[in-house]
Amino acid sequence: MRGDLEIISPWVSQASTVLDMGCGDGLLLAHLQSEKGVKGYGLEIDEDRITECIVNGVNVVEHDLDERGLSGFSDNQFDTVIMTQALQAVRRPDELLDEMLRVGKQGIVTFPNFGYWRCRQYLLLNGKMPMSKSLPHTWYNTPNIHLCTFKDFEILCRQKGIRVLNRLEVNAEFEEKSFAKLWPNLLAEFAVYRIEKK
Repeated sequence: MRGDLEIISPWVSQASTVLDMGCGDGLLLAHLQSEKGVKGYGLEIDEDRITECIVNGVNVVEHDLDERGLSGFSDNQFDTVIMTQALQAVRRPDELLDEMLRVGKQGIVTFPNFGYWRCRQYLLLNGKMPMSKSLPHTWYNTPNIHLCTFKDFEILCRQKGIRVLNRLEVNAEFEEKSFAKLWPNLLAEFAVYRIEKK
């Protein structure tokens, strides 16, 4: 399982209900179903990934988050709503956060930190948009249309009355590094948040 999925798994309660937005191949939900007895759905737009979800035994719905948001889901329908490495790829991440916390009691969000020192160095030395393991696309074909930093995300949370319950600062292997806690905006490659409405 991908590293960020492994570290957020403990934040999901036993036998709870989960919605995984942009669930990819469904491995997170499959893991949570077998290890924690959760019930839930994955939302995915890519047909190949939907097929992988079905193979992995995950309930998946073909769903375009940009077109439909979370319409069709009731308020507080889920205990946890998860969005891993998809926040930066949607047209209106601010509105999608509202929707996450409308249909879920808590949300878990992960995204690449564009303030990471290597991104800054790449831009400074090369004069062009950074490319790295966590940001592997060129500027014109990237799915990432709203890159942000820890600071950007936390400002948005404050503006929206969203409480940060947990925050992890991790490297490319999704390992926590104590020094990254000092300056997460500069030293952490990925951000991992657990949030709820105040």
